[in-house]
Amino acid sequence: MLGALKRIFLSEQIVLSVIFLNAVIITWLSFPKYFDDPTLLLFDHFFIWFFLMEMLVKMRHLGIRDYFKDNWNIFDFILVVGSLPTLLLQISPDLFSFIPQTSLLLLLRLFRLLRLFRFVRFIPNMAHILTGIGRAMKASVFVFFALVFLNFMFALFTCHIFGTMAPEFFGDPIVSFYSIFKMFTVEGWYEIPEAITEGIKNPWAMWSIRVYFVMVVVLGGLLGMSLVNAIFVDEMTMDNNDALESKVDDLREEIAELKEMLREKL
Repeated sequence: MLGALKRIFLSEQIVLSVIFLNAVIITWLSFPKYFDDPTLLLFDHFFIWFFLMEMLVKMRHLGIRDYFKDNWNIFDFILVVGSLPTLLLQISPDLFSFIPQTSLLLLLRLFRLLRLFRFVRFIPNMAHILTGIGRAMKASVFVFFALVFLNFMFALFTCHIFGTMAPEFFGDPIVSFYSIFKMFTVEGWYEIPEAITEGIKNPWAMWSIRVYFVMVVVLGGLLGMSLVNAIFVDEMTMDNNDALESKVDDLREEIAELKEMLREKL
């Protein structure tokens, strides 16, 4: 019996197929027309029991200590345990009465969709990609915080200057921070200054406001965001550059050896 269970629950192909089918059912259940469909709910509960059994069989096969040495197993464990309230709702609907049941079920189903990340393991050179992402995050963190600080300074300054003129964009520091961030991403960079200058008759004041917001876009959007992106991409591709530099060094050594051999013959 245990051997049959291992053949099912330790098979990567079977488990990944079930994960994909579970995603299809969850998507189907997200349509309002089928949210309470009894057949789809039966399949949904089956998938929860399947993943629970998979976790228990793996723990029995590997041992609890070795099971938790694998980060993917830890990831699966969190998702399986996080899905159990769905079953508890069927046993005792009043257990989570403080939360709307419809919202809770939807949240738990979407939570289970994270299991699709297991397919990431089959992406070629995924380990190098993840290493590159981690290195890029570390390299760009200082520039990122500098950009956040610049956003914060512009937000406070703009809030004090234009807060009464355009409260929907700069009425308080939080709203102002969001509006400046939108401009950093080159979103609404001309709608906002046009809304502010709409009722202004003085041409000098109108053009001063426009120049100010152009400066915001240039410093934060064109320079700041581009710098963060450039550093991130550069660090992501560093492995490729290292490989090329290593090959160039090898070629130089071979050329130097050939030159030395030619000198000896001559």
